[in-house]
Amino acid sequence: MRTFQVTTNLLILFFLTSCAASRSTRGTSTGQPEMNAQATAGALNGVSSPIQGASISPNQKAIRYTNSPDYAQLYDWAAHPAKKDPSDSVPNPLQGSYRYDSNVHVFFIHPTTFTNKKDTSDNASLLNEELNEKTDASSMRYQASVFNQYAVYAPRYRQAHLRNYYISDTIRALAAFEQAYADVRAAFAYYLQVENRGKPIIIAAHSQGTTHAMRLVREFFDGKPLQDQLVAAYLVGMYVPIHTFQFLPVCDQPGRTGCVLSWRTYQQGYLTDFVKKEHTPAVVVNPIGWTADSSYVSRDASKGALLRNFRKIYPRAVDAQIHGNVLWIHKPDVPGKILLRMKNYHIGDINLFYVDIRENLDLRVQNYRARLR
Repeated sequence: MRTFQVTTNLLILFFLTSCAASRSTRGTSTGQPEMNAQATAGALNGVSSPIQGASISPNQKAIRYTNSPDYAQLYDWAAHPAKKDPSDSVPNPLQGSYRYDSNVHVFFIHPTTFTNKKDTSDNASLLNEELNEKTDASSMRYQASVFNQYAVYAPRYRQAHLRNYYISDTIRALAAFEQAYADVRAAFAYYLQVENRGKPIIIAAHSQGTTHAMRLVREFFDGKPLQDQLVAAYLVGMYVPIHTFQFLPVCDQPGRTGCVLSWRTYQQGYLTDFVKKEHTPAVVVNPIGWTADSSYVSRDASKGALLRNFRKIYPRAVDAQIHGNVLWIHKPDVPGKILLRMKNYHIGDINLFYVDIRENLDLRVQNYRARLR
């Protein structure tokens, strides 16, 4: 656990200093080439987003000959409005009220799915179809789908192996994360140049995705012209120090826009060793009450959690209260809760608040548009 804390702190320091240096050496429009969510397989359920006019190659089944990403090709996007993918899934109880709005974009960065202990590679290969399918069946289906009332873009990238958060060779770990971020940055630069066309942007990420999203938001949005297009940045499942951003405020009200929010979910009364050693306050927003104070929000206000079954939403599943740098909940009121023994709900950071996030997105988008009038 100590290695995890050291590596995480080094990552934060690394991207803060590198972004500071980048402000004087490059613009924001140029590009250069944790845990696993609930991994479940099965056919797509729900409604897919309308296919937009694709400005990239429609050949998503093309044979890949290189491990380097080409974001002009659909197969290098785990989610994209121009193809049907698991992020299009809509839980059955939400289909009646589902409305798709292609005029708002979500750039989603998935968490670590590269966890195979037998694989000694520091970074995932984009040629690994088994891993790509795992990412699609877990993070795309159960996390990116939260945002699918808007146009979701989620790049495949050469993610760092999970072990890079824990190994003592921090130089090697930082190199792995740098490779991963280079891909994410290239994907976002391509997206800005070809796809965005001035539309509002929501940044969303979980776990390793948030490691990269913090750097991306700081580099492209914080105090930059693009900040005017930011609806909000949902940076979930990682420690986000309060001083990470100079010009972007915390989303401390449910409808605030142009801001950042984050949370990490733990059992009431539990703190990990590395959380106990965090001396700098973190960005923490309650994903039920959507404020940044320590007020207790009962499970009566919980809009609904999503588990493995897309045919069922569980309202009033959790309560929530901010405690220091983390979010505390009591044991979720869901089927099988008697078997739940976990104290770290990292795997459910998004799913436990599935409907809450969807409704909050709509409020922030509504307020963003009202601000432009």
